[in-house]
Amino acid sequence: MPVTAEQARWFEHNFNQMSANVAQAIRGKDEVIALALTCLLCGGHLLVEDNPGTGKTVLAKAIANTVEGTHSRIQFTPDLLPSDLTGVSIYDQRTQEFEFHQGPVFATIVLADEVNRASPKTQAALLEVMEENTVTVDGVKHEVGHPFMVVATQNPIELAGTYRLPEAQLDRFLMKVAIGYPDHDVAVELLAQAGTRDRAAAVAPVISAQAVEQMAQFANETYVDPSILSYVSQLATASRSHPHVRLGLSMRGSLSFIRAAKTWAVAHGRAYVLPDDIKQLAVPIMGHRLILSAEAQFDGATVYDVVRNLLADVAVPQLRAPRHA
Repeated sequence: MPVTAEQARWFEHNFNQMSANVAQAIRGKDEVIALALTCLLCGGHLLVEDNPGTGKTVLAKAIANTVEGTHSRIQFTPDLLPSDLTGVSIYDQRTQEFEFHQGPVFATIVLADEVNRASPKTQAALLEVMEENTVTVDGVKHEVGHPFMVVATQNPIELAGTYRLPEAQLDRFLMKVAIGYPDHDVAVELLAQAGTRDRAAAVAPVISAQAVEQMAQFANETYVDPSILSYVSQLATASRSHPHVRLGLSMRGSLSFIRAAKTWAVAHGRAYVLPDDIKQLAVPIMGHRLILSAEAQFDGATVYDVVRNLLADVAVPQLRAPRHA
């Protein structure tokens, strides 16, 4: 059943309340917060590629505290094993049975810090949980719960000894963002509060997990006009044939585009998706999925240039708001 205008306003109110709450810890980064919450509400995962000390950990903790959730941080290192993430079964001599001990992935928000420093085998274990929302140990499946989001970080510097995430694994992240350094005024404000070591600790819950699940359901029911579906399909097709692109937008990426656009639209109080929603989400959704050819990189082309070209070349659909909205 399509989302009503009243439900869209309820969603927008809750979304703004959540955003403002997280913004207590992450100052001056409203767009990044909105994108991260969009990932959470449409069941996706977030990849943050940024320099050290920009607030990646604080962002994850603040979101977890906002939704009455739990938070875990996993520092990825070359010697990290898959069982260090998922948990292990330990034999209990009293009961003479194996008892499963949960790993740190059993949390609402999981921060996978410097995910590219772990071995491919450990990376694969994390990405399996992200895809299936379950952990299988000794043939037994264990649900990680809902809501569930992985915020994985990559450090763009000091790349020695790292394992680059393969393209197929990058595709499992709904979005890729960079928090960036604060502007001058925000930096001065943070320096004045230097005595506060953990800004996320002051963030109190403003919404229950049940309400988050209800919001996710409303987002899933947001109306998408067939012309918008065609628009996304044309963008994907154009990306695959672009002269600078070696690997274009996959079908999984296109589906992610629609899910994110639905959430983005209803977060702005609309029960329907507009072409502008697609445009605003194009870079965070397509940026890590488009792989440029070696010749294009040698010529200085960037993924962001390609995305801008695609948005300029593909015709934007003209549509009106649906009658039921």
